[in-house]
Amino acid sequence: MAFDNPILFFICSIGVFNGFLASFYFLFFSNQKRVQNFFFGLLLSMLSLRIGKSVYILFTERIERDLLISQIGLSACFLIGISLFYYLKSSVENRKTIPQTWKIHYLILAIVVILIGIILPYRTNVDFWHQYFIHFIYGVWGIYILLSAFILRDIFQKLLQKNEKCTTSELWLVAVFIGNVLIFSAYIIGYFYLYLIGTITFSVVFYGLLIFLLFKNNRENVFQDIPEKYAAKKIEDDKAKSLTVALHQIMLKEQFHKNTNVKLKDIADALDISSHKLSQLLNDNLGKSFALFINEYRIEEAKQLLLENKQYTLEAIGFEAGFSSKSTFYATFKKINGQTPSEFKKQFS
Repeated sequence: MAFDNPILFFICSIGVFNGFLASFYFLFFSNQKRVQNFFFGLLLSMLSLRIGKSVYILFTERIERDLLISQIGLSACFLIGISLFYYLKSSVENRKTIPQTWKIHYLILAIVVILIGIILPYRTNVDFWHQYFIHFIYGVWGIYILLSAFILRDIFQKLLQKNEKCTTSELWLVAVFIGNVLIFSAYIIGYFYLYLIGTITFSVVFYGLLIFLLFKNNRENVFQDIPEKYAAKKIEDDKAKSLTVALHQIMLKEQFHKNTNVKLKDIADALDISSHKLSQLLNDNLGKSFALFINEYRIEEAKQLLLENKQYTLEAIGFEAGFSSKSTFYATFKKINGQTPSEFKKQFS
């Protein structure tokens, strides 16, 4: 039996339609090409495919249904949990690029559900999908929801503390998580009792999140990086050593110090860590500010140029090494090396 109530159809389908529009925006048209936006777009697209399948089943007569659509919807459901998990993880960790392990992890799950769909298609193996595979799909979704809750543990702790206030971006992540829990719960209930509840819940959750975004302050702050606390995220010695080696290698490779306008974020992005973590490494583990760190590389560069390019003027060497002015070059060289560039050069004349 299929529903034919137009109002009910509108309520169930409006969330799916707008969910697809929002997913296309975050995947392809967002001005901010962030890792987080990509995973949020994937999450919305997988949810929309799953809910769209439900709407199709509810409002299409059994004899007219194309079972391939059911298979696509259930296959998308298999990837909802991992999309949520990596969206929250990339947001909490302020990821700037997608690690290779994440790509492999996601690809493995996608290949599993695609192969099962090819070997045991829904059209000819309805009993297998209904009696076995659908339980596996929901089990995987549930596991990733639990892992997602673990990712947000620090934010949940902040919510319970009166002396610490969550940022808008943190509240947004909690709202997205709760929305997914509600949709998951609705489908578990619908599996045993009322199938319609899942589609309605999605529409309610979608527009609830949309209302959250409509407030100007929220709209400006939702997609900002999550702040990190040094005390809560101390870098262990082994990790600090490996990061220091990687930092040195990236400095030699990219020659960031030669850029007079280089920023901490530029180097952090190249290392695939947050700006906060790089600042922590420099301050807490290496005992120097970012400015001193960069200037040390510039002075080493200048010393090499002074020894190898005797035809260059001192001012030209300063600019070549990354300093923005002659006076800054002289003052920094004297401060770090204990002598002026001229005095250093005379030693080797």
